[in-house]
Amino acid sequence: MNLAPNLSNQKQRVFLSKQRKTTLIGLAFAFPWIIGFIAFTAYPFFISLYYSLTNYDLINSPTWIGIENYEKIFKDANFYKAIKNTFFMAFIAVPIGLVSSLLIALLLNIKVKGIAFYRTLYYLPAVIPSVAGAMLWSWMLNPEHGLINMGLRSVGLPDPAWLADPLYTKPSLILMGLWGSGAGALIYLAALQGIPKHYYEAASLDGANWFHKFRYITLPALSPVTLFQLIMGLIGAFQIFTESFILMGGASGGPDQSMLFYAVYLYQQAFEYLKMGYASALAWVLFIIVILITVVVFKSSIRWVYYGGE
Repeated sequence: MNLAPNLSNQKQRVFLSKQRKTTLIGLAFAFPWIIGFIAFTAYPFFISLYYSLTNYDLINSPTWIGIENYEKIFKDANFYKAIKNTFFMAFIAVPIGLVSSLLIALLLNIKVKGIAFYRTLYYLPAVIPSVAGAMLWSWMLNPEHGLINMGLRSVGLPDPAWLADPLYTKPSLILMGLWGSGAGALIYLAALQGIPKHYYEAASLDGANWFHKFRYITLPALSPVTLFQLIMGLIGAFQIFTESFILMGGASGGPDQSMLFYAVYLYQQAFEYLKMGYASALAWVLFIIVILITVVVFKSSIRWVYYGGE
């Protein structure tokens, strides 16, 4: 009597039993995360789509109104003001921040005595909570008693009103962002130290100077990191809220609404005016805008991002 098929089936059943047990154990450990994801991410994500098609004020039951909220958005002057302010930060402040991070990383990549101390010093502002940082800068940018204007006056330079002047509110935020460039610089620094040294040695043998090395070796080698930081920076720019809220003392938008960013306007509609349906529609429009910009950046990256071996 041939017992081989029976033994084979028995081994298969034991294997499947062990595999099922392993899967159940894995699901048991992942279950808290799954519940949290459903409750705090997936459910709010999809229910906001429903609310965006309703008139909802958190008190009364939602009333279906179709796409009226979306039609209202594109007739809202404050929406365009918020978009304009947010686009300024996304397409002006983010590139400036990238350049600043790269320059700091290049400096921190130089082998000098005490470089570990300088690296720590440049990175420290990045770990300060955004609320604490905004409060610190609100004092530093004070027109009368702030350290920055006191320094400008001491050398005979004009001392702008900064947060009280609509021309200087967004430059104030850019200045704050440059102060926290250490996080981006740290990522660039790690990428710089990963570039093979023989690339530069070969370029030197061919007579390349420092600019040629930077243009044809450093920048292409850093392009994947630049792509990552660009996308994360753009997404962060569309979520600017804390700095404006703290510096302006609420969601007012500041002088001439120059600090009325998209996230601030969304908060204003949701929690000050209790227009949850309208705020949900604003959130979905923001989601679409961010997705479109991200897709455009990814499509353009084919021309300027180089990965290892290319």
